[in-house]
Amino acid sequence: MIGPIGGILGRANISIFDLLKFDELDKPEQTIYLVALSMIPGIGDARIKKLVAYCGGAKQVFEQRKGFLEKIPNIGEKIAASVSSKDVLQRAERELDFAAEHEVSVISFLDADYPSRLKHCTDSPVVLYKKGNGSINPERSVAVVGTRNATREGKETTERIVEELAKANVTVISGLAYGIDIAAHKASLKFNIPTIGCLAHGLDRIYPQVHSTTAEKMLETGALITDFPVGTKPDRENFPKRNRIVAGMADATIVIEAAAKGGALITAELANGYNRDVFAVPGRVSDQYSEGCNNLIKYLKAGLITSGSDVLRAMNWDSTEPKRAQPQTKLLVDLTDEQEKVVSVLREQNHTIDRLTVLSELPMSKVASILLELEFEGIVSNLPGKVYKLN
Repeated sequence: MIGPIGGILGRANISIFDLLKFDELDKPEQTIYLVALSMIPGIGDARIKKLVAYCGGAKQVFEQRKGFLEKIPNIGEKIAASVSSKDVLQRAERELDFAAEHEVSVISFLDADYPSRLKHCTDSPVVLYKKGNGSINPERSVAVVGTRNATREGKETTERIVEELAKANVTVISGLAYGIDIAAHKASLKFNIPTIGCLAHGLDRIYPQVHSTTAEKMLETGALITDFPVGTKPDRENFPKRNRIVAGMADATIVIEAAAKGGALITAELANGYNRDVFAVPGRVSDQYSEGCNNLIKYLKAGLITSGSDVLRAMNWDSTEPKRAQPQTKLLVDLTDEQEKVVSVLREQNHTIDRLTVLSELPMSKVASILLELEFEGIVSNLPGKVYKLN
């Protein structure tokens, strides 16, 4: 027996997201089943997406025989047995009841309001829990991270950088931790820009508790998000996992004070892996919490910045000129329908590849290929900050 999608998995250049277009089930109805799958110990987000693709939907995963599930690559008997148990669905129901009672949004990777930047990361969470009024799909977003043992200079630098980012209406993302994280959130509130806190535990608590007041204020225009269900404690192993959301939701990551090892460097490595821009503030070679930043710069893993204006300029966000109607570009080549989609979006405004993917409604791999073709033809140019413009 083969699932509704299993027969096409062997085709080349088909992504999980292409496969999921075959799903006929109403997406909101899928949520409880995706929540249930995410609660299976050791399954991981990539295997959940594979299961959903093989079976034709999250609900259909629970309708398959255990023997069929065992034959899916990298699933095995233990996970198949967990899927066959009713326990995970009951836990999922309790999670959704909590969400409804506490005004928590449950957003699956099949939903339109799932963070568009995060969606294209291979290890993106299948389900996110969100509390707050702010958008998790902002026009511009920057992650600000660093040591928990921030110096006064580090905190002042953070505030100054955030103040400059506020000029471009940038949403600031961080982890609500001690040190640079909380300094970034507080600076965002001070300068009236949205800020998103990514948590390493469930939304039934705030850790550290001393940051509860700041977290409450963040909900007004920003949000708190996590992929951990209620009851999950802020255990040490959860923080590196949390960092992939911080890096994946941002157009760029800024590191301000970091030791040679630590969570901020993990976030920077993840951002590099997602092909996002990374910036670091340098420090004296003798300072313990400058070593990580200096190494990122030394090994060409981050661009050197000393101000928020440096970031705005690198990301091409510093233009203060009013937008002018662009004349119709004369093209000397015939465009395919997909190329025309990308070109028509760029006629309105310059965009990053992430925004082009969202606005053109094409897979990111296809958009990247189209942009390369258009660059060869001299139709588009690649600006600093991975922004594309029509020539």
